[in-house]
Amino acid sequence: MAQYSRLEVAQAMKDTGMIPLFFNSDIELSKNVLKACYNGGARLLEFTSRGDFAHEVFGELNKYAIKELPGMILGVGSVTDAASASLYMALGANFVVTPVLREDIAIVCNRRKVLFSPGCGSVADIARAEELGCEIIKLFPGDIYGPKFVKAILGPQPWTSIMPTGGVSPTEENLKGWFDAGVTCVGMGSQLISKDILANKNYAKLEQNVKDALAIIKAVRK
Repeated sequence: MAQYSRLEVAQAMKDTGMIPLFFNSDIELSKNVLKACYNGGARLLEFTSRGDFAHEVFGELNKYAIKELPGMILGVGSVTDAASASLYMALGANFVVTPVLREDIAIVCNRRKVLFSPGCGSVADIARAEELGCEIIKLFPGDIYGPKFVKAILGPQPWTSIMPTGGVSPTEENLKGWFDAGVTCVGMGSQLISKDILANKNYAKLEQNVKDALAIIKAVRK
């Protein structure tokens, strides 16, 4: 079961402002990526379920996080149905992220008090997600909508917490645009954990990337 409640996860998302996104079928490589993100200051990571036997990798990765990385909150992304969400929660997923709004997933996550962040792309989707108890709304794909969309949403709905994923990069210009618009946090995948880093197993570079991105977020939030 989850080690952290949905309220604790939501607070960690707000506090850190960034969630790295990552998938690889190699367990040892995944552990090194997770540790580099942790050493860089990240306290959440979304393991995207995109390959065969991905749940087996997640299970081993979460055991590693619990044993070796205190305070690291591991969740799962790219989930598309309630059965998959339940499987990952049985393996200890602390939050569930999806590309679309699925009410069946909201139900199983709420039953276990696990944070569910659905992908939404309209005001209607966002409103329905909040009616279903979703605390952090994933804006996806972020690069299609952009910071102006976020600002427009928060005008009539200042209570909404938004996490764009896609179209987020670890530059001051990009991050300032999102946080000035009012996002709660951002999700960042290949712009942060690049193919070159993975190919060369350059975990020191990844650690520095995470540190730099978090420093930028802290600065632009002031």
